[in-house]
Parts: sequence; structure tokens; C-alpha cells
Amino acid sequence: MAAPAQIAGSRGPTLSRRHAAGAGSARGLLFTVLGEFVLPTGGSAWTSAFIDVFARLRVEEKAIRQALARTAAEGWVRPERHGRRTCWRLTTDGDRLLTDGTERIYAFASAQRDWDGSWLLVLARIPEGDRSARQQLRTRLSWAGLGSPAPGVWMTTHTERLDEVANVLRQAGVTDTQIFQATHRGGSELATLVGQAWDLPAIEQQYEEFRAEFAAPSADDPLTRVTELVHAWRRFPSVDPGLPAGLLPGQWSGELAARLFAARHAAWSPDATAQWITLNKAAAALGG
Repeated sequence: MAAPAQIAGSRGPTLSRRHAAGAGSARGLLFTVLGEFVLPTGGSAWTSAFIDVFARLRVEEKAIRQALARTAAEGWVRPERHGRRTCWRLTTDGDRLLTDGTERIYAFASAQRDWDGSWLLVLARIPEGDRSARQQLRTRLSWAGLGSPAPGVWMTTHTERLDEVANVLRQAGVTDTQIFQATHRGGSELATLVGQAWDLPAIEQQYEEFRAEFAAPSADDPLTRVTELVHAWRRFPSVDPGLPAGLLPGQWSGELAARLFAARHAAWSPDATAQWITLNKAAAALGG
């Protein structure tokens, strides 16, 4: 997901070549736009507004149309026909999904503060043939900050996420589980266990690449740049467990990257949102 460093405006958008392949990759960008612009500005947008934004990111029109159709089929948005035009409106489920997601993304600060030493441990057995449940569990538990040091074992320092974890297990249909809250009392160094559960050097590298990519404070096209910024940042809550500082390497770029994200978003977002509102209004006036 990480991209090479690039100063805004010097070349094409950094995400464009990675997301021009088809609807599958365009769908991730679509959720970024839905959460960043559509959700806080009324919950609806016209097809041509999406096409305009994604054209700036060099995503083909066919890909974004397919992404919209797929997202509607899954119940996150619904199309409203106005003659030959289509306006896409967030459903109740889509609104809730994006609200929860944006809260986690914008509040994410990498390192956990005020840790009391407790761990949330999950033991979950999934039949070997149930790949769907296994993938769903891995994706959603990772989003909740859990890592897996051994097959069937998940752990996090975020004990306050017990209800979220229990809900993930229930929705994945995993019933053969045990959940514990525990403290480390001895044995090998915790750093060894942490290294088995998470690839911290790889996460650190992603943070360094993020900082390099968004080092320049200027944004020639705020709408495009904010889309790139948020899309790049939104991966971190699912790969970075948000460990306490005492469990992190001595050189850790996560908090520096979090401060950079907050600064760039604060600087660029007002103009980007204004651009989006103007674009969507123009789409409605010109036929959607």
C-alpha cells in the first residue's frame, strides 16, 4: 500500500497507477471518498461527481461505476434514479459503517497511553475448510488491534475492546472460543511475543514512507491530495496494533506520522470539502 515519496503537483497523483486496474481497487478509494466527503456533506452524491474525482486519480470511469454498483449490491449505498441520472445515497448501514470507521481513523494515534499491563487474549478454533470465516476473523480482529502470535491465538493490549472482539467472533460465526483478560507474569521477554504477533519493522517502514509521501505542506489540488492522504492513513489502524510505548522499538515513527496526518488534514480538508460541495452541486445542475 505504501507509495514512494512525491511532492504534490510534481507528477500525477501517487495513488493513481495503483488504483487504475479495476473496480476491486477502485472500491477502496470509493470508501475513502464516501467517508471523507459524502458522509459529512449530506450523505449523497451524483455519479458524475465521483467520476470527476476519480479521473483526477486516473481511475477509469468503468472501474468507478463497477465499484458503485458493487457497493450498492452490498447494501452500503442505494441508487436513486432521476430520469437518466443517478444519485447515490448512503444507507443506514453505510452511514454507521463509515461513521465508525472515520472515528477510528481520525482518532488513531499509534501508541497507546495509560496502559495498566493487561492483555485481552482470544483462543479461537476455526475448521480448516472454513476459509471465509478465517479471513473475516483475521481482517476484523486486525482492525480491532489484535495480533496472532500462534495459530488460533489472538492478543491485544486494548482490553476496552472486549465487546468489539466478542461481536467480531459472533458475526464470523466462530463459537469455539475463549476470551481472557490477563497479565504477563514471567517467561520469555514480552518483546519476543510481540514480534511473533506483529511485524513492527514492516509497520515502521510504512510510516516512514507515509511521512515521505506527505512531507510537502502544499496541495495544488486539495480534493485529490486529501483523498490520497486519508486513503494512505486509513490502513494504519488495521496494521498497527497501537501498542504502549514500552512495547515499541526505540525509534518509532508512528506518532510522528500521526501528527503529520493531523496537520495535513487540518490544512487541506476545508478547501477539499469546499471543492467537493461545488463539484457535487455542479453535477446535480448539469444532469448528475
